[in-house]
Amino acid sequence: MRSRAGALAVVIALSWAPRPAAAQDWPAYGGDDGGTRYSAARQITRDNVARLAPAWTYHTGEVERRGAAFERSATEVTPILAEGKLVFCTPFDRVVALDPATGREIWVFDPGLPAGFMPGSGFICRGVAVWRDPAAAAGAACAARVFLGTNDSRLIALDLATGKRCAGFGRNGEIKLAPDIPPLYPGELQIDSAPVVVNGVVIVGSSVDDMTRARAPSGTVHAFDAVSGAPRWSFDPVPRRADDPAAASWGDASYLHAAGGGAWAPISVDPARDLVFLPTAGPTASFYGGERPGDDLYTSSVVALRGATGAVVWHFQTTHHDLWDDDVAAQPSLVTLHRDGRAVDAVVVAAKTGFVFVLDRDTGKPLFPVEERPFPASDVPGEATSPTQPVPLAPPPLVPQRLTPADAWGLFYVDKLVCRHRLEALDTRGLYTPPSLTGTVLFPFTGGGGNWGGGAFDAERGLFIVNTMRLAHVVRLIPRADYAAARAADPKVEIGRALGTPYAAERYLLTSPLGIPCNAPPWGVLSAVDLASGTIKWQVPLGEKALGLIRGMPGIGGPIVTAGGLVFIGASMDHYLRAFDVETGKELWRAKLPAGGEATPMTYVAGGRQFVVIAAGGHFRMDTPLGDAIVAFALPE
Repeated sequence: MRSRAGALAVVIALSWAPRPAAAQDWPAYGGDDGGTRYSAARQITRDNVARLAPAWTYHTGEVERRGAAFERSATEVTPILAEGKLVFCTPFDRVVALDPATGREIWVFDPGLPAGFMPGSGFICRGVAVWRDPAAAAGAACAARVFLGTNDSRLIALDLATGKRCAGFGRNGEIKLAPDIPPLYPGELQIDSAPVVVNGVVIVGSSVDDMTRARAPSGTVHAFDAVSGAPRWSFDPVPRRADDPAAASWGDASYLHAAGGGAWAPISVDPARDLVFLPTAGPTASFYGGERPGDDLYTSSVVALRGATGAVVWHFQTTHHDLWDDDVAAQPSLVTLHRDGRAVDAVVVAAKTGFVFVLDRDTGKPLFPVEERPFPASDVPGEATSPTQPVPLAPPPLVPQRLTPADAWGLFYVDKLVCRHRLEALDTRGLYTPPSLTGTVLFPFTGGGGNWGGGAFDAERGLFIVNTMRLAHVVRLIPRADYAAARAADPKVEIGRALGTPYAAERYLLTSPLGIPCNAPPWGVLSAVDLASGTIKWQVPLGEKALGLIRGMPGIGGPIVTAGGLVFIGASMDHYLRAFDVETGKELWRAKLPAGGEATPMTYVAGGRQFVVIAAGGHFRMDTPLGDAIVAFALPE
């Protein structure tokens, strides 16, 4: 249930954390259990990063293996390094273990996706989890195991040593997550982010097609015993009982037929507190909420659950009655801040809106003031928008939040003129302006602001590093009777059917006749937020085009930070991996990748060398070059 960026190639044709990552390891998708994306490795520094060069490249073979299906793939994976093996999944859920020093293949596992299967969001696998059973004998099969969630909604356990199934987990090493209602098509529900493990419980979220129908399969989060696979608990972000405290936020008992809210993005855990932090998605269908009046808890929220039971400990909703596809898409970052001479454990989330929410980890209370501010009401029959939305007073928004006709931009005068005319015909009142029958500008667009790449935290400097985009979507509601005509008028435009509601929803990027965004660049920006003061320390354009004339290209994927004072990030549509000075944001190094690098990199030390590794496989929604490479960089030996 993620945002669809659309065909972006036409943009222009010219710390503290639970289980911290040791210097030699990267044991979890986000670097550690808390998703700080920080490494204590310091061999590569600001002084020598210019000497960084490719050390090895591994090709998965998926380009040749998958044929036409590869054209619907997105390589968003971050490998993990655990117990001497570099482990990752391909978009088609093949799991590969490599020697981290040489890139030599150790083992491969293929779960065998069904022939002809096509997931609604395309083929995606962001990562895997590794867990060691403290009760297992040394050298026993599956003493350390890899957990994989698949595009066809299976949870699979593998032996880290051999890549073979853990036969005692579920049935022959796997559990099939059955949707609560029959799917419209086999890929309506899928798993695309890495599972997590907390105190012997393995937890997995899911992604649901959010534009096809209102009563879609539920976004239930499932938890199982990490050894046997026995069910431990489940949590549906949409309450299903009248006695649930969240039920009152769904007017007219609409929770009985509502759906959505699934945790498709990466989850964080705090084992010491036995807490699980869910980033939940918006309710279905995305752009019309007349069938679900109220705030719609626990959707579009950060929800803290008890790891042992799944009970709600606290929740914080970032968007009430979400009509804008404002999923909490970023992994919640578990950090420690220093305020008034004391350490405060916090949860930090970069939202699609460009807001950064900083919450107390034990209570969910904001650590910077948050105001409920009024926003425009809907004039669509049947819709009732929330009268207010939460706005943090600090940090300031990382992106602009309104695009008006006066802001129209074009590479040429005609471009600018057309963009201005297009904006004049649309509702441009800014953030949280509801979708309309004539067309509403969503700025930032439904891809963010922030997205699943999340942020990286430098505990030494208290800096939170975030990648954001600055593009605009137009969303228009289409009365049900007019759907067929709208579909025939432009077969290529995205129109969600939103079955079960009176309106379908059209969504497209706001661009000029040349396919260039109607807002001025930069369209991609890397920001450093000082979490002690709640201020932005620096912002720099990320990526460039046309020999540097356009700086700041759209890009999806996250940064990492190292003790060497460096920020590494790919993400940009120009498919470079870059290194920045964490203090200033100055670019210090870049290297061209063999395909799009819309994945978060990682780093580790093996054989005495620090490596920086990124998956370069491209992204079908970003229209970057597709490939199947895992590329490792290091200093010369």
